[in-house]
Amino acid sequence: MGGSPQHRGAADRKESMGSALSRPLRDRVEAALDRLRPALVADGGGVELVDVEDDGTVKLALLGACVQCPAQSATLRLALEPALREEVPGVTSVIPV
Repeated sequence: MGGSPQHRGAADRKESMGSALSRPLRDRVEAALDRLRPALVADGGGVELVDVEDDGTVKLALLGACVQCPAQSATLRLALEPALREEVPGVTSVIPV
């Protein structure tokens, strides 16, 4: 038989991670934002990916309630940016537009 389930699982995870890293940075950022959006939508807001620059700068537009929210800066700096930087290698900064 070919290896234990634990070894196959680790190989699958490594292959999956390699596949994710080969996807364009913009696609990986969009996928991460898809996981983050429900929290914003729950508060009547949203986020749109405007651009991802070659240097890893992500440009986001906040939508809905987030546009006028006094916590807009905190949402960007304390929630969205750390999550994107952790989930998407290559993201260097997140800026609002």
